[in-house]
Amino acid sequence: MGRDSRQLHQRGSSLLELTVVMAVLVILGAMSTLCLDEGSIELSAAHQEIVGSLYQAFTLARARGTDVKVALGHSSGAGEHLPVQLGRHVKWGKPDHIPYPPDMDSPVAAKTGESHPIITVTPRHTALASAWFLNDGQEALCMRLSGQGHLQVLRWRRSLGKWSRV
Repeated sequence: MGRDSRQLHQRGSSLLELTVVMAVLVILGAMSTLCLDEGSIELSAAHQEIVGSLYQAFTLARARGTDVKVALGHSSGAGEHLPVQLGRHVKWGKPDHIPYPPDMDSPVAAKTGESHPIITVTPRHTALASAWFLNDGQEALCMRLSGQGHLQVLRWRRSLGKWSRV
């Protein structure tokens, strides 16, 4: 009987420990959900959307042997386009309180968000060089596409007060 009661006691303390751990996890989960910045999450999603659309365009262009266009923002035009959808908290342009990235002058893209709303990529993996700014009011992305199809992405981190590569 002594051994059975010890096993019962051990199960009870394990159940108690499990209950306490689960309660702590629930509290931490609730706190992290409240602290999440929805705009920042949408900014990250916009980044992935543009990167994915450009990758898809380069792949299609090479496979088809013809140029493919990527439409950014509310762009429209003739021909086939791969549209880029943005979240409701993401806006085109760079807020005035965020400085330009290093080694960048004041481009047209700073106010409008896009220097070229429709990007044409070729089967040779070239593109019209361009730059875009996206923001959620607090943080921003600067995406620069070279003529050779290389995409550089920088993110303004409010907490660091500087631009960093993504």
